[in-house]
Amino acid sequence: VSATSEATVPLVEMRNINVSFGGVHAVRDASIDLHRGEVVGVVGHNGAGKTTLMRALSGAHPADTGEILIEGRPVTIRNPRDAKQYGIETIYQNLALADNLDAPANVFLGRELTTLFGELDDSAMESETRKVMQRLNPNFTRFKQAVVSLSGGQRQSVAIARAVYFNAKILIMDEPTAALGPAETAQVHALIRQLKEEGIGIFLISHDIHDVFDLSDRISVMYQGRIVETVERGTVTTDDILTMIIAGRRPGEPGPEALAAQ
Repeated sequence: VSATSEATVPLVEMRNINVSFGGVHAVRDASIDLHRGEVVGVVGHNGAGKTTLMRALSGAHPADTGEILIEGRPVTIRNPRDAKQYGIETIYQNLALADNLDAPANVFLGRELTTLFGELDDSAMESETRKVMQRLNPNFTRFKQAVVSLSGGQRQSVAIARAVYFNAKILIMDEPTAALGPAETAQVHALIRQLKEEGIGIFLISHDIHDVFDLSDRISVMYQGRIVETVERGTVTTDDILTMIIAGRRPGEPGPEALAAQ
């Protein structure tokens, strides 16, 4: 390790990212970074560019221009397979779980463990799922039920266990508590804190400003495709963040009307 110690090299750096859809600039010159064991909240109105920016990182919609560095090294991410190779996983709001299968089958979906005879090794998959779940959510016991019968918080646990088992270092969580009740939201918050302790970096896209405040170390506010500012959570109030989301400027900065009146 060179003079820059590993602790100071971000897990991810996105520099000057631009994404257009048919002439519309969805993301303009956006730069954002993420360190180990850190949660960076990404907030903004619908259409502000937060999901599009994260899709450039997950490979779902590669950037037109800009640079992505993983642990200080420039990488090319053309598709989700590329992203997975760098330890980037996305937990979507709809979780992409196979409802009729149980938790172990979902954790190993598409990457099933087999016996020497080429048959599915259900007991190995269950045992591995129990191990990872013991770390993430020790209260989880419903290993044999189809995931359709699980609560929203338990389903999140299964989706996160899948990502973590396959060595995710960087998680993009898109609205992880949307449509969850208070108890389940608390469960997901506990999961996120556990992932932080394991040194996983998380980009948290959320409309819920309180969620973002509870969980984030830093918050990046987007407005019309640009990043208005990235702030340390302890240096701002929720009102400051709302001002940035709505007005697209830092608190205390004069708006266009005030400048025009001068």
